[in-house]
Amino acid sequence: MKMPKVWEILKGFKEVCRIHGWRISEDADWVEVDGKYHNFLLARDVHPSSFRKILSNMKCVVRESVSYYVVDASYTAWLFSELLPETLVKIVSENPDFASRTALYDLSPLLEGKNTCFKLNLTDSSVFHEFEDFLKNELKVKVKSFSIPKSDMETILSPG
Repeated sequence: MKMPKVWEILKGFKEVCRIHGWRISEDADWVEVDGKYHNFLLARDVHPSSFRKILSNMKCVVRESVSYYVVDASYTAWLFSELLPETLVKIVSENPDFASRTALYDLSPLLEGKNTCFKLNLTDSSVFHEFEDFLKNELKVKVKSFSIPKSDMETILSPG
């Protein structure tokens, strides 16, 4: 079975969001639910320093009619079309703030014709959890978690 490209997957998911009554962008990749913006970034590769800066700033551009404005993104999901570097997984997994607001999806196996993708999603984003359900139920994809060392998980999950 030929798997769709990442932007086609996201386009199909946005239709599910529309059914839920969530506000979506027609020309950008964000979903707004209860005043919180869930931003999707499609990437092939990103330098670790750029990745950290983007995670630290968490912004999203919203278009209203002919105007544009920048909002704080509550959550950001990175959808990688090429193999997700372990360095980026480590950056997120070692920082509780990043881990609570950032999800990583390695969709490269899908683009190679496999029915598996890998994730790191420790957020409470209902949109990202719905995205995973969409992958599983609509596209019949096995969504597997990245393995994170137990010591890192304890750091991420320990309160403040």
